[in-house]
Amino acid sequence: MAGEIVSIVLVVFLFMTLWKGVRIVPQGEEWVVERLGKYLKTLMPGLHILVPYIDNVAYKVTTKDLIMDIPQQEVITRDNAVLITNAIAFVKVTDTQSAVYGVTNFQMAVMNLVQTSLRAIIGDMELDQALSSRDQIKTRLKNSIADDVADWGLTLKSVEIQDIKPSPTMQKSMEMQAAAERERKATVTRAEGDKQAAILEAEARLEAAKRDAEVQVRLATASAEAIKLVALALPEKELPAMYLLGEKYISALKDMASADGSRTVLLPGDLMKTLEGVIGRR
Repeated sequence: MAGEIVSIVLVVFLFMTLWKGVRIVPQGEEWVVERLGKYLKTLMPGLHILVPYIDNVAYKVTTKDLIMDIPQQEVITRDNAVLITNAIAFVKVTDTQSAVYGVTNFQMAVMNLVQTSLRAIIGDMELDQALSSRDQIKTRLKNSIADDVADWGLTLKSVEIQDIKPSPTMQKSMEMQAAAERERKATVTRAEGDKQAAILEAEARLEAAKRDAEVQVRLATASAEAIKLVALALPEKELPAMYLLGEKYISALKDMASADGSRTVLLPGDLMKTLEGVIGRR
């Protein structure tokens, strides 16, 4: 019985020894090996032999591009507007030893670095500039943190601004401001239209007055010519005036008799005298 136990213990010990001594690193990873607590070497993908119980795999680091989702945060612009923004960073480990020994947690370090740099960049801009300058923010952000992450054995492949928008309170204020601006423009447009209409109406009245004056002048000229002709045809001084007044009188009677809804027959007041004169002459 004791022999069987010893055999099992030896088998387990042998298995553990082989497991600790023969290590296979998969593609896309690099392993950091420490010997008695001190950095020894970095294992590349493939088969490796280690000294069991002395050499230890302390870190397993992926060499693929890492996608880091930067948490959403509130940022205050230079003109005291509150924006909500987040980003995404693409990072690759190029120096495994620096990545594991240069900083406690390089992923958390990159996230915090991006957040603080993003706050500083947007805080130096005004609201309208921040909302319309994503490419500029991205470029400045990448340039500001590229050297810092390089010290940790990392390469910043790219950083993108996922979203940048006003906070709900600020968005409501902007909508109210936009509505007020639209109302102001509409009021100005209406006032300008009323002004142009008034100008056109005044010009129309002026033109009508000018034309009326021209008509009056022409009528007066025609009347003067008519008086001259009548005066030439009737030598007596009073006859031309009487002729013209009679003509106006007859025209007025005609207009009154032909008015809409008129059922009254108009006769001249001196009709009897006229008839008496005609009968008496006979």
